[in-house]
Amino acid sequence: MKRLKIGVIFGSRSVEHEVSIVTAHQVMQAIDKDKYEVVPIYITKGGYWVTGEKLFNLENFKDLPSLIPDLKKVYIIPDPSVKSLVTASKRWFKGAPLKIIKIIDVAFPLVHGTYGEDGTLQGLLELANIPYVGAGVLGSALGMDKIAMKAVFKENHLPVANYVWFLRNEWEDKQEKIIAKIETNLKYPLFVKPANLGSSIGISKAKNREDLMYSVEVASHYDRRLIVEESLEGAIEINCSVLGNEEPIPSVCEQPVSWEEFLNYDEKYLRGGKTSGLKGADRRIPAPISQELTEKIQKLAIDTFRAVDCRGIARVDFLVNTEKSEIFINEINTIPGSISFYLWEATGIKFSELVDKLIDLAIDAYKEKSKTTYSYDSKLLKHISSPSPKLGIR
Repeated sequence: MKRLKIGVIFGSRSVEHEVSIVTAHQVMQAIDKDKYEVVPIYITKGGYWVTGEKLFNLENFKDLPSLIPDLKKVYIIPDPSVKSLVTASKRWFKGAPLKIIKIIDVAFPLVHGTYGEDGTLQGLLELANIPYVGAGVLGSALGMDKIAMKAVFKENHLPVANYVWFLRNEWEDKQEKIIAKIETNLKYPLFVKPANLGSSIGISKAKNREDLMYSVEVASHYDRRLIVEESLEGAIEINCSVLGNEEPIPSVCEQPVSWEEFLNYDEKYLRGGKTSGLKGADRRIPAPISQELTEKIQKLAIDTFRAVDCRGIARVDFLVNTEKSEIFINEINTIPGSISFYLWEATGIKFSELVDKLIDLAIDAYKEKSKTTYSYDSKLLKHISSPSPKLGIR
């Protein structure tokens, strides 16, 4: 049987670059080599796309300057007839043919954060007409932007903490006015976050005005749009993964355990060893909560997944006050660290089976998309004799 060629895309211009490398290697180790041929596609921090056998060895990433010269520079171009990884010389721009390196049957984006989890990479794959794992352009963009995400949650009557958002230049010009707005509408302590980022980078907790000013300065280095939220003191974090397209299912719930006031980058990724990723963090699986509360969270996770038009896999993070049985959605991660395989193993799905299911879901989503009409033969141009600056198109 012919093996499908799976293009695993990772790295990129993101502060979560290293996390992406770890997740990609976990997936490449777990994938069924009898069914799939893995094509590693690494995007450097400078934005160069490369491929080569050395990308399979995680140890090689400790010395990137010596790794990159041995790899082949490649592209995925937005031509729906190609569907391949290609190389191109300078002569390509003068009409020389593209050199196809590998046909890509299914792309597996594993870029965490910007230029990968935010809809940009998904947009390229849509233009290239390549089936791909995970959320589409809309779901990815909403899942990345905490401000737009929470607006969609509120529109769908999903519970979120009180928040205020503003632009970086507004903070620079109207700092006192924004502080007054925050302190009028929210209660300390507060969390200050960049709107578009992950892995807790740029996030800090403010217990007073002095902390708030410092926290905004930190967050403003990572995005032009900033969000401030009430911290929901006494709540614990509970996470639940969701798998599927039209009929998604929830995983068991987990409770991450932190010795800090919130899970920072080091706690998420560095405590468990060099390759364990999120599995290496301290966590309780299943979460030590009642069955009734578990079922409520699982239902909310599915509702959240659907609200942002997600598909494939995601992890929904909640803040829960167990004494009051209050549940608030913190965020949805459309490319979760380690693709949340540890939650699905606890649910009864092995890592290799999870990868298999995600590839099948990508193919199903591609088939569903093919039912949609994207072209319409209009007679408009036949009735236009010459270009006119007065011609209005509505």
